Amino acid sequence: MHFVEPSREVLAETLLAAGPDAPTLCKGWRTRDLAAHLYLRERKAAVGLGLIIKRLAKASDQATAKLAAKLTSNEDYARLVNTFRAGPPALSPMSIRALDESANLIEYFVHTEDVRRAVDRWAPRALDEAYSDALWDELVKRAAILYRGVDLGIVLVRPSGPRHVAKRAPVSVAIVGEPGELLMHAHGRTRHALVTFEGQPDAVALLQSAEVGL
Repeated sequence: MHFVEPSREVLAETLLAAGPDAPTLCKGWRTRDLAAHLYLRERKAAVGLGLIIKRLAKASDQATAKLAAKLTSNEDYARLVNTFRAGPPALSPMSIRALDESANLIEYFVHTEDVRRAVDRWAPRALDEAYSDALWDELVKRAAILYRGVDLGIVLVRPSGPRHVAKRAPVSVAIVGEPGELLMHAHGRTRHALVTFEGQPDAVALLQSAEVGL
């Protein structure tokens, strides 16, 4: 089942409802910056690569800031978000279904929550079981990378039973939560993830102070 298209729709609606000046969990970004990022990563390869290649990060940040600065009205902002909602251009690599699923399923979920959870009062969404399973499958594929900077073993555990050893070490901590919450934690949104920890108190404290995510 393909979940990226409805996830894109939910993200676009969340951005439109918040408006261009709302806070996000992305450090230094308002919603206008997040919208600019989403728009550009499908149209400017350097923007997407800037997230994983450090020498391109500055150019990526500059392009995002430049576009965000042009969104001076609600109409400009809504126009850009609706362009994003319509999908990538035909020649974009993101128009390839397999790549779209791999690159965007987690991206859209996390960024939707970046907007939803940046306010004082928020509640987790009730996710379809098949959607949660898809999020879990994608998390399992990249968990080792996301927790590579943590000097501990990491075991991800769903309340329903499935578990995944993301990293092995003499001392481990189990992180327990629904797939969406585990995703938020793994992507560095640790204070906004509804998870619990199982392990030695000093190991849990080390995890809570560690840098998690890309």
